[in-house]
Amino acid sequence: MSTKKIPYSKLKAESPNTASGTYVRIIKMGIKYKVQMFFGIIAIFIAAGFQLWIPILIGDAVEKISEIVSESDDATNRSVTTIGLLLLFASSMRGLFTGLYNYMGESIGQHIGYELRLLYYEKLQRLSFSYHSNIHSGDLITRALLDIEGVSMFVRTAFLRTIFMFFLIGTGTYMVIKADLVLGLISLSFIPFVGWRSIEARLKLRSSWYKLQEKMSILTKIMDENMGGIRVVRSFFSQNYEIRKFDSASKETLYLANDQVDIKSINISMISTSFLISMGLVLWIGGLKVINGSINIGELATFLAFMSILQQPVRMLGMMVNAFARGAASGGRLFSVLDMEAEIQEKKGAINLTKAKGILKFNNVSFGYEGERTLKNISFEAKPGHTIGIVGPPGSGKSTIAHLIPRFYDATSGEITIDGINIKDVQLDSLRHLVSVVEQDSFLFTASIEHNVAYGNPWAEDTDVEIASKNTQMYNYIINLPDKFNTMVGERGVSLSGGQRQRLSIARSILLRPKIIVFDDSTSAVDAATEQKIRIALKEATKNRTSIIISHRLSSLMHADEILFIESGEIQERGNHEYLISKGKKYSELYELQIRPKIN
Repeated sequence: MSTKKIPYSKLKAESPNTASGTYVRIIKMGIKYKVQMFFGIIAIFIAAGFQLWIPILIGDAVEKISEIVSESDDATNRSVTTIGLLLLFASSMRGLFTGLYNYMGESIGQHIGYELRLLYYEKLQRLSFSYHSNIHSGDLITRALLDIEGVSMFVRTAFLRTIFMFFLIGTGTYMVIKADLVLGLISLSFIPFVGWRSIEARLKLRSSWYKLQEKMSILTKIMDENMGGIRVVRSFFSQNYEIRKFDSASKETLYLANDQVDIKSINISMISTSFLISMGLVLWIGGLKVINGSINIGELATFLAFMSILQQPVRMLGMMVNAFARGAASGGRLFSVLDMEAEIQEKKGAINLTKAKGILKFNNVSFGYEGERTLKNISFEAKPGHTIGIVGPPGSGKSTIAHLIPRFYDATSGEITIDGINIKDVQLDSLRHLVSVVEQDSFLFTASIEHNVAYGNPWAEDTDVEIASKNTQMYNYIINLPDKFNTMVGERGVSLSGGQRQRLSIARSILLRPKIIVFDDSTSAVDAATEQKIRIALKEATKNRTSIIISHRLSSLMHADEILFIESGEIQERGNHEYLISKGKKYSELYELQIRPKIN
């Protein structure tokens, strides 16, 4: 069956802050799969019809058998045989169509799960850096796995079965009350109690599911951090501490899971007990009516058979209540992310700067968050073939400048332009093709070296990948590996040194030939001799490009055409290396600390 892409804007009419709003949104998604929904509902009516026919056939059979006991004849015997065959047919058809509507429910649930995963993943790709910097990836992974499964489970387990139960109980109620008012009311007397217990259990379980999902997120965070920092854990002999921490969080999860088991078990037990009490009353009162001649034994058997077929849906009610509770909790958490608006928005009619020269200008740019200003009135201009160096103490705002250029964040005031065009008026994809930021923390994928270098352009020629590797002084190392460029680098590049990871990250960026390239302390883990070779190689590769070098190490940017010394978010000094040394201020003091001792 084909999977359709649903415009997400159509799914936002109802607020997910309430359980009803969440259910409505999930059901709207399910209704989009019209074929499965149509056949599922048709199968429900047919299955319920055959299931309601079974008690009538059983009642007729009991009545005919009682006649045979009192006075047997061939016609009565044939009637019993006919009823037996009809009962076999009705049971088979009931099983067939029950399986069909269950299949359709599973199909819709799996399709919704598939679509929600795409919507969720797409949303995470578009949410701003400010969101990702304030939430743990473990929590996002938990939502992607457990919450989406909770929504899918609601559709598979509860949605179509609820329609089935309403139709079965509604039609059955009419039939038994029409047959005998007193016995009909007694046989249905457990339903109000079941409704009350179900609502109470759903409310408790919904609250419990919220808490359980949060605890599962914590477990995922602990495991993710531990696996990512396994070398640190081993180095500091902290395995036992980490195990105790995980065990503590796991026990909290276990306590919540046990609470859910208690709620479900007690609820199912009370519902089953109420059902059996109602059946006992029907047998008692009905038996008296048979003795009095008010009804025959076949009619009593019909009532008892009807209650028997209700037993399975009643037992399913606990599972359905759990699915409703989990669907509300999981859907609420999931939709809270899907409804978020990214802080960085692309304007309608934004410009595609495919042929930009790469003239970058900061004009009185300021930036801040949570009431604190990180940058204040930053102004500079960088042109192709021109290199800007930015240096300053930690926390001075250097990396913030790097992140403002490709609009990972937006300036709170001032203007950033490329070729005189405000970057807020440029298409985001276009802007980020023009600008490449090489971060200090070099992330590599669990893939081959070639894949990591060519990540931004998977169709790059092998020669381009090799040239990029040569420019970053990695080529000789790579060709001496057994599998050369096909060598796997391990999770996050664990098989490489910090300097090698940084050099591959630089190669990945220069392969794209961006008009503006920003090196954000990207050679901090590279030794001085190798850095010198990289700088000489990159000089040719970036001669027609705008370059910005951010570093705490002056040897990385002494050659820049203009150097900005930033402190407390403001430009304190600017000029080339010789001019700043001659001024004898903060840059000169830093030079004395870093470079002069080595020269002497």
